[in-house]
Amino acid sequence: MPEEKQSDAVEKFLADRKAFEDRKQALVDDLLRQKAEAVKAFDEKLEKLGYQGNSGRGKRNHHKKAAAQAADPAAKAKGK
Repeated sequence: MPEEKQSDAVEKFLADRKAFEDRKQALVDDLLRQKAEAVKAFDEKLEKLGYQGNSGRGKRNHHKKAAAQAADPAAKAKGK
């Protein structure tokens, strides 16, 4: 009898744990969906205001132009 109670308790625990993990995953999925909808709505509002992201300008970075020229021998020859 004690073995049956133990196995029932273990199976109940595993079932509860699986239900908890399933619920957690459903909540995470719901949050990700809500975030995607919020970002989409925000982008639409920005578009209505005339904002254009990445309007032809490259991203700024901390690298020097010399590093880019070192990778390209033709640019290196032009630079000298």
